[in-house]
Amino acid sequence: ARIALGMQQKIYLGNLDAKRDWGHAKDYVEAMWLILQQETAEDFVIATGKTTSVRAVVKMAFNQVGIELEFKGEGVDEKGYVVKCINPDYQLEVGKEIVAVDPEYFRPTEVDLLIGDPTKANTKLGWKPRYDLQALVEDMMKGDIAIFKKDQLLKDNGYKTLDYFE
Repeated sequence: ARIALGMQQKIYLGNLDAKRDWGHAKDYVEAMWLILQQETAEDFVIATGKTTSVRAVVKMAFNQVGIELEFKGEGVDEKGYVVKCINPDYQLEVGKEIVAVDPEYFRPTEVDLLIGDPTKANTKLGWKPRYDLQALVEDMMKGDIAIFKKDQLLKDNGYKTLDYFE
């Protein structure tokens, strides 16, 4: 969101190949509530049961604001470049590097695949996620765009805003 708004040049990430089970907090809070309604305390895995790479989620986030990315290179040399911008509100230079890998963000004990099995929660609680990954990314981007537009307005008018990198 900050890159699309021209407030940041680039984002640095760790392992773009890492696959995660991404879920929406709204679904997880509902699952927690259902767990608390049980007569007997038990352990449940709350997950979507689906996995997506960090790279794919980054592409989805930029697509939400009409920016198409292309990744080139491998490992620490992989970078994401702007291919095209279809939203007139968010225009970046085609060919501009906006995603890079920084080994600083690699986990010391990296797990390439994290995926949960929600079968017990599905069957015993009747819980199933209502939000897919696309809806999660859309909510996140809409929220971040709104926050950062307010921040920019405040900065433009001489006010101090939070530093999200502290």
